Amino acid sequence: MVLLFILAADLILQNGKVLTVDGEFRVAQAVAVEGNRIATVGTNAEVDKLKGPATRVVDLKGQTVVPGMIDAHVHVMSAGLSEYRGALPPLDSDDAVRKFIAEKMKTTPKGQWIVVPRTFPTRLAELRMPTKQVLDYAKEHPVMFDASYVWIVNSYALKMSGITRDTPNPPDGVIERDSNGEPNGILRNAGRLLKGLSRNESFTEAERLDAMEKQLKRYVDAGLTGVGDRAVGPGDVALYEKLKHAGRLPARVVLTWRIDASPEAAKVVERINSSSWRSKQGDEWLKFATFKVTLDGGMTIGTAYQRMPYGKFGNQLYGMTQPDWRGQLFIPPAKLLTIMGAARDAGWQLTAHSQGGAAVDTLIDTFEKLDAVKPLKETRSHPMHASFQSPEAIAKLKKMGLPADVQPAWLYLDGPALSKVFQHGGMKYFFPLKTYREAGIKLAGGSDHMIGFDKNRAVNPYNPFLGMWTAVTRKMIDGTVQAPEQRIGREDALRMYTEWAAYIQFAENERGSIEKGKLADLVVIDRDYLNCPEDQIKEIQPVMVILDGKVVRQ
Repeated sequence: MVLLFILAADLILQNGKVLTVDGEFRVAQAVAVEGNRIATVGTNAEVDKLKGPATRVVDLKGQTVVPGMIDAHVHVMSAGLSEYRGALPPLDSDDAVRKFIAEKMKTTPKGQWIVVPRTFPTRLAELRMPTKQVLDYAKEHPVMFDASYVWIVNSYALKMSGITRDTPNPPDGVIERDSNGEPNGILRNAGRLLKGLSRNESFTEAERLDAMEKQLKRYVDAGLTGVGDRAVGPGDVALYEKLKHAGRLPARVVLTWRIDASPEAAKVVERINSSSWRSKQGDEWLKFATFKVTLDGGMTIGTAYQRMPYGKFGNQLYGMTQPDWRGQLFIPPAKLLTIMGAARDAGWQLTAHSQGGAAVDTLIDTFEKLDAVKPLKETRSHPMHASFQSPEAIAKLKKMGLPADVQPAWLYLDGPALSKVFQHGGMKYFFPLKTYREAGIKLAGGSDHMIGFDKNRAVNPYNPFLGMWTAVTRKMIDGTVQAPEQRIGREDALRMYTEWAAYIQFAENERGSIEKGKLADLVVIDRDYLNCPEDQIKEIQPVMVILDGKVVRQ
């Protein structure tokens, strides 16, 4: 006699609208989960065959299910610590900055540093980089305003650090000066000149583990079952491994090793070759994917390396005094080729922080040279950000078969200010998603989240539906639409945060779509993503999150 064993599902979701995000973007009624895998996807009747006495059945009542979403670009540790000891105020104007300083003066001993958390001039009401005059509200404290690759300090800090009109610019840095030749407080990649400043608040290992775990849980609450941490070092890796070994890793994490490329090339290559880390090392909960260097600065602060000068409004917005300023390239092309060649030979997927158009060109030219020796397609190497693209650069990516890492919500937040800087069509290829897609390029959606707990009010919001809405509408925070011809459809926008984000992480066979045999990472949402009014896309909320077959949020 032959005995037939029919395994029953552990969980069934039925009577819904299941967006599979498979090759055909099929829409199903139901999905069954067995263990941590998807057992089947189809009609209610098909899935009902797997129902057993212990099966948990959820009646979706028409609700929509999407694959577990992925933010391909976050910074977990800095985000988790950013408000660990208290909420940050909204820093959206000079007055708000002064108010923050005033509060800190009450508890900070005279002569000790006050640090204003990261804020960009593109998001200040004045649309102007603060100078020392704004920060001189504090007369007896050194003050530093963190604008990422640019720091601004007050007169007290300049004096304490011995920075005068006679101080030369440091290597690769700029001390901005007023019309009289005096430092105006703006230091571009020159923060090393400051004395006594420590940006690293003291946290115990237990606090760091707690902050990391809680931030990953916030991502899960937003519907993100996986993230890409895009700048880790040994300390971060050790913390992740401890969380994983303790069973406390709330989401899947894919790591990017960011190396310091400032030493001479031979020393950087030596460090690459001596590392035991490699792409794809790890498992579906924690693994490495990418090798990264920082090629240029930031578009929000005027240090992204552009193809042309920033111009008159750029000078105002960023506090520049050099009319021909194009930004900063931190790694010369020949050195970049040497470093990237060594990393590729060591088995790495390659990327670089590259925002300005000229930095993008430098990176893609490097990729071309490497590709000519040995094709890069299988490495899935990619530009990171590539905020200012061009048809020529996109054509080269197409020819090499490479994807891209993009941040759509930057258009929403920074577009109005940047549109004033890059006039006369200069914004047409600012995250040109339609042009990318016409070239067949896979786009991994990300936020670059690093400060703030709230998914919508963080410095870089990590709400994936805000990113999708921006990709679909090209609407900016001022209500206007930028380059509407670069809009993409809802299906492609969802693929950015599911299938294509999984692809860039070497995980498309396990995650990114709802298909039989894949990991059971699913999100039930509160409205019909495909048919709700466009402006409701950014309002979509997860009502249930299933990760590895378990309901982790409802």
